[in-house]
Amino acid sequence: MASVFEQIGGAAAVNAAVDIFYRKVLGDPLISHFFDAVDMDRQIGKQKAFLTMAFGGPNHYTGKDMRNAHKHMKLTEAHFNAVAGHLQSTLQELKVPQHLIDSVMSIAASTHDDVLNV
Repeated sequence: MASVFEQIGGAAAVNAAVDIFYRKVLGDPLISHFFDAVDMDRQIGKQKAFLTMAFGGPNHYTGKDMRNAHKHMKLTEAHFNAVAGHLQSTLQELKVPQHLIDSVMSIAASTHDDVLNV
């Protein structure tokens, strides 16, 4: 069976999704301030590598694990839900089939406790 990475369209699909996703995130006043001092080119590259790996594609991710990457941020459930919502709406905008969106959202949900450090 093909990985989620392959089913959504590989690197081109992940690249398109991350670019749209960060436009949404940076336009959201609830969460955009977390990225004020972030090198967004670097962040986008890390996110593309992370999602590629998380979706079963080639593993070129060299960043921190989710708990350590987010521990200093004091994120709340509302922050997590906003990010997840932007991910879901991005995939819908790209016309990803619902069963694949469900798979991606399940993967995102699996990071919940680490991202919120609970």
